[in-house]
Amino acid sequence: MRVRGVEMPLKLLFWELEQHLKSSSGASVVAIDNKIEQAMDLVKSHLMYAVREEVEVLKEQIKELIERNSQLEQENTLLKTLASPEQMAQFQAQVQTGSPPPSSTTTTTSTASTVPGLPLLTQPASHSTGPSA
Repeated sequence: MRVRGVEMPLKLLFWELEQHLKSSSGASVVAIDNKIEQAMDLVKSHLMYAVREEVEVLKEQIKELIERNSQLEQENTLLKTLASPEQMAQFQAQVQTGSPPPSSTTTTTSTASTVPGLPLLTQPASHSTGPSA
């Protein structure tokens, strides 16, 4: 979180405080207290502004993440309905064991999706790329 525009007013205020302290050898304690209170109010208002600004940025990021999550959930539902029972069983087995997708011993063939806006789907082929007899 960055506080913009706070440094210069604070430097000026502290400079004024320092000058005031040098000129009035302790005679004006009330004036010093007022200056300190003004400085604290200035810092507080700038920090509150910066926090509000940061909250707005975070709210926008949350909104975008919620939209992206909803899109991914819809895509996931669609993919589950398009997958064959064998593919779903294979996927469930991989999820339960935590194993990665099949290795390079199987090839993948691209199958274009008929759903607009959905990326190409790939399905593992049922044959091996090894040499045949």
